[in-house]
Amino acid sequence: MNTQHTPLVTRHTKINGHGHILPEPNQIPQFMKDKKLFWIDDDKKFMRQGDWTRPITDPSFFLKEKLEWMDKYNIDHGVMLNLSQVYCNGWQRQDAKDAIQWQNDFNASVQHENPDKFTCGFVVQPLYMDDALAEIERCVTQLKLKLLCLPTHFLNQDNEWTSIAHKSVFPIYELANKYNLAIEIHPYDGEKMVNLKDQYWRFHLVWMMAQSADTLHLFTLNNIPNKFPNIRTCFAHGCMLGIANYGRRIQGFDGRPDLFEDVENPRASLGHKNLFFDTLVHDSYTLELLKRRVGVSQIVAGLDDPYPLGEMEGVGSSFPGRVIDFAVEVDILTQREANEIWRDNVLRWLG
Repeated sequence: MNTQHTPLVTRHTKINGHGHILPEPNQIPQFMKDKKLFWIDDDKKFMRQGDWTRPITDPSFFLKEKLEWMDKYNIDHGVMLNLSQVYCNGWQRQDAKDAIQWQNDFNASVQHENPDKFTCGFVVQPLYMDDALAEIERCVTQLKLKLLCLPTHFLNQDNEWTSIAHKSVFPIYELANKYNLAIEIHPYDGEKMVNLKDQYWRFHLVWMMAQSADTLHLFTLNNIPNKFPNIRTCFAHGCMLGIANYGRRIQGFDGRPDLFEDVENPRASLGHKNLFFDTLVHDSYTLELLKRRVGVSQIVAGLDDPYPLGEMEGVGSSFPGRVIDFAVEVDILTQREANEIWRDNVLRWLG
């Protein structure tokens, strides 16, 4: 009798470090629809804000279908960020406070009801600093959330667009440092910052990348990774333009020292152990540049699901994990490195 057995193949854990989830229409407070702040149609075909609309392009925007989608593609755990539409830039103080508390309560409920499947982020609005600090305290101590989501830019009290890396935001970093939080920095509102006609999706395809590069520039000049050593920050979409622009930033720093007084040399934070970047860069050769710049240890898997700019099946040749898989296929990554990107690095970022 043949007693040999086929060896079991152990599948490596996959953690998606960049995902999004929507509430059901009836979970959104009536005041948000009444004031046209944010709502979702009852048939779940569109999300809306003021005169802005966006199609809901996949059922996995919602919890039940999200879990089914994760199971289908062997995603063991997902990091769910906040809704970009509810960064609350330019909102009145009470509206921002109420909407942010609702959003953070919703994300906390997703995490608490599905702790094995989700780690969820919370958001604050830096314009209203007292409220932001109080909300961090609430989310950490009461809601038990550990991932702070911040926009690349916000409108300050003078109605000027300001980088989240500006020194005026340091009280947020100080409190995040106290609580050893992970941070996610994500771009939005580019069409409000740049006076160009909104066509050909230019603000998502080009200017979001520029927003992230701009904030990485200030983040490193203001030496945030070293001033606040207990926080671990991930830039969405691989901060791909910021990574490609590194050489120009260095030459500018060296060539015009008069413009860079009292700031840190950008070289000091390249490959910093507390600076992370996700893999949503759309092609493996851009991922190769990211690897060369910051090292595999600082890259986390990020799918940006279920948006059509994320790694979603049915969009061209895309599928969840495509960039990582192809990087292994063409020897940009080893399988061991890919496994670290899918799990170990995400866990180090989250803490």
